[in-house]
Amino acid sequence: MAAQGLGFAHAQVLIPVKKGASTGAITVISSATSAPPLPVVAAPSPSSALVPGPVPSPEAERANAQALGVISGGAEGTDIRIAADLANILDGEVLRILPIIGRGSLQNLQDLMFLRGVDIGIVQMDARHGLEPAGLQPGAQQRLRYIARLYNEEVHILAPREITSLHQLAGKRVNIDKAGSGTSLTAKLVFEKLGIMPEFTHDDQATSYARLRSGELQAAVYVAGRPVRALAELEADGRFHLLSIPFEGDLAESYLPARLVPTDYPNLIDNGAEVETLAVGTVLAVFNWPEGSGRYKRVQRFVDLFFSRFDEFLVPGRHPKWHEVNLSATVPGYQRFKAAQGWLDRAGHPSAPGGQPLADQPGASAGQVLNRSSAGERERLFQQFLEWQQARHKRTAGALP
Repeated sequence: MAAQGLGFAHAQVLIPVKKGASTGAITVISSATSAPPLPVVAAPSPSSALVPGPVPSPEAERANAQALGVISGGAEGTDIRIAADLANILDGEVLRILPIIGRGSLQNLQDLMFLRGVDIGIVQMDARHGLEPAGLQPGAQQRLRYIARLYNEEVHILAPREITSLHQLAGKRVNIDKAGSGTSLTAKLVFEKLGIMPEFTHDDQATSYARLRSGELQAAVYVAGRPVRALAELEADGRFHLLSIPFEGDLAESYLPARLVPTDYPNLIDNGAEVETLAVGTVLAVFNWPEGSGRYKRVQRFVDLFFSRFDEFLVPGRHPKWHEVNLSATVPGYQRFKAAQGWLDRAGHPSAPGGQPLADQPGASAGQVLNRSSAGERERLFQQFLEWQQARHKRTAGALP
């Protein structure tokens, strides 16, 4: 089966459905990065389909041969800032990085599988669970790989101060962002595992904060790397705070314990207080282009630039979440992109060579993900886990007769 518009035949690999959906998709390029604009050739209208069109100029062909689409999360989240860092550092003469604002992790996975112009995506590690209802997991095993494990994103639950426990949200209106977003998926999984059933709404974050102030909502969930700018700058007027999430039950199968402190959100966390919460890992996912194809070589150039210049992401001015990234860390349930694995092997940073196909395993346990984090992050998370465990033992001992 040939894939129209991609420049190669999908018969080279076992991918039964072509990556070519484009109906309704519009790409908007902003001036967020400093790369100069390059020529774009407009597609012919249906009425002129039989009329010979202009021959693409060498400049247009070169521009399109260098373009690489990186889809991220919403405009207020961590992921778009990470995508902007990728463009600011790696965009140049050999590769054009085009950050794309996406609808969230679950939709990003589907866009990676089917949407033209989307080569790489920043997605949460629990997003694969959302592919099950649509029957997309078998296709994901063939179509998706990962380049690197990235950083953790924390779960934030904003609520009025009179709500002090997550269990008080049973039957209440709780906003979990737009359907298909990473926040929506994670929130549903967390509440389900805790046995709490709120009434979910799907407003965007800005709308949810306004509705929370008016009393129309009792809580709003947002999954993003701390500190989230919109929350840190929120004028709470002493009315709102962040709720703790108990790390119990089946949550350890898919998530890590995490902690939010007053320096993260001075308007939402009292001095001397801490908020126990959860973290979900993120991954730099990629479409599994056939080896040797033009798109594969383009992603291979990205891998070479990203890995060899990674130190540039750690300098002041870049997002602090880059310091959590360990390029050689493996991701349970994902198979690494071949060019990325080859780069690590040549550089002397071997990781598990094949891994498992996407969606082939259940979510990583806290211990598994902990073992695959960077040294500094591993130590921080381990100390948090020990403190949580000690506090839990004290509560249990106090409850004994």
